[in-house]
Amino acid sequence: MIKERVLTGDRVTGKLHLGHYVGSLSNRVALQNKYETFVLLADVQALTTHFDKKELIRRHLRDITLDYLSVGIHPDRTTIFVQSMVPEIAELTVLFSMFVTVNSLRHNPTIKAESKSAGLDDMYYGFLGYPVSQTADIAFCKASIVPVGDDQLPHLELSRKIVRRFNELYQPILVEPKPLVGDMPRLVGTDGSAKMSKSLGNAIELDSTTEEIAFKIRRAKTDPARVHKQDPGHPDICPIYAYHRAFRPQESAEIREGCERGSLGCSACKQLITQAVEQLIEPMRERRAYYASRPKAVDEILMTGTNRAREIARETMREVREAMCLNYFD
Repeated sequence: MIKERVLTGDRVTGKLHLGHYVGSLSNRVALQNKYETFVLLADVQALTTHFDKKELIRRHLRDITLDYLSVGIHPDRTTIFVQSMVPEIAELTVLFSMFVTVNSLRHNPTIKAESKSAGLDDMYYGFLGYPVSQTADIAFCKASIVPVGDDQLPHLELSRKIVRRFNELYQPILVEPKPLVGDMPRLVGTDGSAKMSKSLGNAIELDSTTEEIAFKIRRAKTDPARVHKQDPGHPDICPIYAYHRAFRPQESAEIREGCERGSLGCSACKQLITQAVEQLIEPMRERRAYYASRPKAVDEILMTGTNRAREIARETMREVREAMCLNYFD
């Protein structure tokens, strides 16, 4: 029985954190047992906002690989590969760009939101074409399933249109991907004002020490309307309660009741979630330490995954060139 393929990944712009774990990483661990899973380290797409930070990208590529391995993404069940080392993806990006209009890219709501967040007054060509590059990431291995959050649905819908357009213009050889939308809520940052984000400095990284976890949770914002312990709380606006729902779901109803009644103080509430996060991250530390002490083994994992991705990419591009009549000397 042939398994469907899943394509997912991360831009190589910084270490991964609990928000990534809740939103995607834990799901990837489960998916690798059900689908043929590909995870890309998107170093080329990292250049859309970090083109002047080459050493950062180089360093974080291995940081993120360790994050993957530490959470339980297994190289025997998941193909982990480096985007820039599969040149066929870049070739497919160029070919797709020939029939994608600039207006369709400029009006993409995700591009608008991300360019505003990045503070780009003048949009770069690579940033504007991010959805085209993303489509090539998906199409080169003919992935049929792409896990996404709600904010990424416009990107994937454009990818679906690009694949359909290619199949209509040439031959129906590419697979139109389906979204797999997660049901986990976006994890709030420790500052309580936005999603957990590496760029906003409100994240708890997956390689955090015991002391770092305790410090960040102790300093995290809680219900601003609750001044005294006996005051009734409002858990739905408290980041710490969101962490209880994510990491202590069976006990979250009890936490809500204690907060609303004023019988559970914020300090005790934070201590409970600190223990839960520590229990989650402790086995990750052990796996990370194992691989961090074996850098050659990590390089071998990346090279093996990238070579496999290249083999698949070469075959896809052979079909693409034939469909587009670009196979002049075959």
